Amino acid sequence: MPRVSEDHLNARREQILVAARACFMRKGVHNTTMQDLIQEAGLSVGAVYRYFRSKDEIINAISETVAGSLVLRLHAVAEDETLSLIEAMGRVVDVIDEQARPGGNFPMGLQVWSEATLDPGIGAIVRDRFHEMRALFTKLAERAVVRGEVAAGSDPDAVAAVLFALMPGYAVQVVLTGSPDKEAYLAGLRALLVR
Repeated sequence: MPRVSEDHLNARREQILVAARACFMRKGVHNTTMQDLIQEAGLSVGAVYRYFRSKDEIINAISETVAGSLVLRLHAVAEDETLSLIEAMGRVVDVIDEQARPGGNFPMGLQVWSEATLDPGIGAIVRDRFHEMRALFTKLAERAVVRGEVAAGSDPDAVAAVLFALMPGYAVQVVLTGSPDKEAYLAGLRALLVR
């Protein structure tokens, strides 16, 4: 019997994830069942369960893909030591804006976060992703303290927690109300950072 190629396996896995994203956006994460995902993917039950044993595993895989991409881009911002804090946050807002606008993944993220408050398995997934992303803001905060861009003696972890929280706050506003735009948001951030 011929072996199935790695490309074929990856294509099937991606087919399932694409189907899951479509179901989650149409029906909501909570209301989507494994049967919905199987039907949307157009595969047999066995084919889907070969790749994912549960909806949580599918959510985790989507989360890894989306968060992994975000982490790579945020990491590039955090590593660019030429950027001031406000410039770095501007680049971060660009990354978040792409996910919050039509076609982005943030609306599904909101659903996953909601599920995280009810489902311990999903909660663990979300916590891991948040810790990973927030660590990158610690680098920005440490540099900002050294450069005097925030109050001397500030705790970088505390500053990072606030900077990180600003990003989902921006995205929630964009998804739910369509505003503010990047320039208005950064103007508000500049006003807060002026000492």
